[in-house]
Amino acid sequence: MSMLLLMKLFESTPSRYDRGIRWLIGGRLESVYDRLTAYVKPGDSVLDLGCGTGALSLRAAKRGARVKAIDINPGMLDRARSKAKEANLSQRVEFVEMGVAELEKEEDQNYDAVMSGLCLSELNDGELDHTIREVHRILKTGGLFLVVDEVRPKNLFRRFINSLFRALLKAFIFLISGTTTRGLKDFESRIERNGFRIISSQLNKGQNFLEVVVKKIKV
Repeated sequence: MSMLLLMKLFESTPSRYDRGIRWLIGGRLESVYDRLTAYVKPGDSVLDLGCGTGALSLRAAKRGARVKAIDINPGMLDRARSKAKEANLSQRVEFVEMGVAELEKEEDQNYDAVMSGLCLSELNDGELDHTIREVHRILKTGGLFLVVDEVRPKNLFRRFINSLFRALLKAFIFLISGTTTRGLKDFESRIERNGFRIISSQLNKGQNFLEVVVKKIKV
């Protein structure tokens, strides 16, 4: 069963999103987010793509970063702002209603790190390539792209099993929320073709969930 497709269902009720995700995956995603944001340093300028309710954003802010967190779902942003206020982090995080298609507005080499938690799999191939190019442009040389997302298993048998379980669930989630996700295809190759070097890469046992840290190595 696809974790990310079920997450799309929870997104239709932002007030219940965090509780639903905890029920769905327990502490697994929490530990991944902790590992990714451990790369963020105090004083870093950080952009969070598709921030949702602020799981990555607030972790980065707690580490002393200045964070711009973007999402196209106003309900999710409202929930994220409430959480930031409760944690006394409102001054360190700017939440903006904005999609990745608008990254062209961002200045060149403006960020020390860009984060993406379960966002890129919502994009089609053209949108994904565009986003990777824009992330490269707005990152400083040596800056990090921190990503956790669903991927297509490379093993043919695992890919078949994953596709089988996704099919009906995918249709159901689309009927409920009008959206869906697709596992990222050849993500690491796409990254390396666009001036990044992979620092760390880790798949789960099912080979359908990727945690990756990449560095911008050239302008």
